[in-house]
Amino acid sequence: MKLYIDENIPYAKQFFSDFGDLTFFSGRTVSPEQLSDADILLVRSITQVNEGLLHLNKTLKFVGTATIGMDHVDQDFLKQHDIAFSSSPGCNKISVAEYVLSSLLILAEKQQFQLTDKSVAIVGAGNTGSAVYERLTALGVCCKLYDPPLQLAGDKREFCRFDDVLNADIISLHVPKIHGGAFPTVHMFDASVLAKLNDQQILINASRGEVIDNQALLTLARNGHQPTLVLDVWENEPNIEKQLLPYVEIATPHIAGYSLDGRARGTEMLYQALCLHLNKKVQYQAADFVVKAAITDITITQELSQAVLKQLVHLIYDVRRDDALFRQMIDQDDGFDIMRKTYSERRELSTLTVNTSTSQTKLLQSLGFNSNNLQER
Repeated sequence: MKLYIDENIPYAKQFFSDFGDLTFFSGRTVSPEQLSDADILLVRSITQVNEGLLHLNKTLKFVGTATIGMDHVDQDFLKQHDIAFSSSPGCNKISVAEYVLSSLLILAEKQQFQLTDKSVAIVGAGNTGSAVYERLTALGVCCKLYDPPLQLAGDKREFCRFDDVLNADIISLHVPKIHGGAFPTVHMFDASVLAKLNDQQILINASRGEVIDNQALLTLARNGHQPTLVLDVWENEPNIEKQLLPYVEIATPHIAGYSLDGRARGTEMLYQALCLHLNKKVQYQAADFVVKAAITDITITQELSQAVLKQLVHLIYDVRRDDALFRQMIDQDDGFDIMRKTYSERRELSTLTVNTSTSQTKLLQSLGFNSNNLQER
């Protein structure tokens, strides 16, 4: 079999070598000619998988994306041609939630507020939005969920109205890109919605760039009217609106979900799906290949205040590193994609065991850490 795999899918060689011949390609520039003889195609979100890309191929049997999002894959086309499809739901939800937590702890220190004094509206209550909700509510933060499709589908959680979203101190976006239908998300935050936000609010987008009208946001920012912005995703990636950057407090190139652990989970999920499709026995898991973290164990001797939590989180992941590198690299040719391709190894909080003499091991575990209570030893 001939497997064509995005070069940025980690551990692909280890997982898939047993299936056949592997060819790695650039997800942004792959052409129909390159894929004309592919039996298996594994991509990430930057590759548009549709008739335009696959019209020369007559052999394709399986397409997989190592991402949560699926808007880049024309699933109707795949069904029409009897091509199996699989995604990686939830693979990077932890990574994105930790990106949001890292960002909020930075803003809380800079603007001198306690997270527990703020209200948070989470737009999109799927895998990722739920992971954000779980961590913030564990800290005692008042969180609201907004997700009309899930609400109508019978989800029993409590949901808020969109007006409640706009009145929240912090708004965090975690929705897929949806163009039409009853609940479109493209330009959900257009000029009229953005104009309702104030300078005291925080707006985080770690979902899809098109959810916010970037040109409308730039116009408002130039007029001195904008919330504090945390943007990981942008319209027209990789050719983003660079003039927006000076107005963004934390800016990164679509890497919120780019932890090594999350990306490895995405590869593992595709491997399992392909094994199932081909009736092949599962032999590997991500733990077989992911290297041990550089720092795995730490002891704290104080109560888990917000300041101590910030130190712990940023010991593993401080988003300011990515912000600084992004601003430095974005003016280079292909700077956006180069940073994603060469992204430094980033681990998740679960790789750190926190030993504590306090009674807050459950809280630490709820935030994603491993934790031991020294008093119980």
